[in-house]
Amino acid sequence: MAVDVARPPQGASPAPAGNWWTRLVAFYHGVVAEMRKVTWPDRPQVQSATIAIIIFVLLLALFITILDWVLSGVLVRFVPSLFAR
Repeated sequence: MAVDVARPPQGASPAPAGNWWTRLVAFYHGVVAEMRKVTWPDRPQVQSATIAIIIFVLLLALFITILDWVLSGVLVRFVPSLFAR
């Protein structure tokens, strides 16, 4: 597993030998080549994903608020009554 990450895939050109500058330039060119392969989402996809995330966060906040309210009611009212004489 970790060996697969550390080694370049079969058929890939090995890292260029040389000083740090040539390796840095080769790394930069590799990054540019990979970024050209990326398919970026268009505006409607970004908008729909953003709306879905906002709705999910609001629903999660509502759930946590209700859970906090219920648990605080249980802990404040019922637990002390168990230890009262």
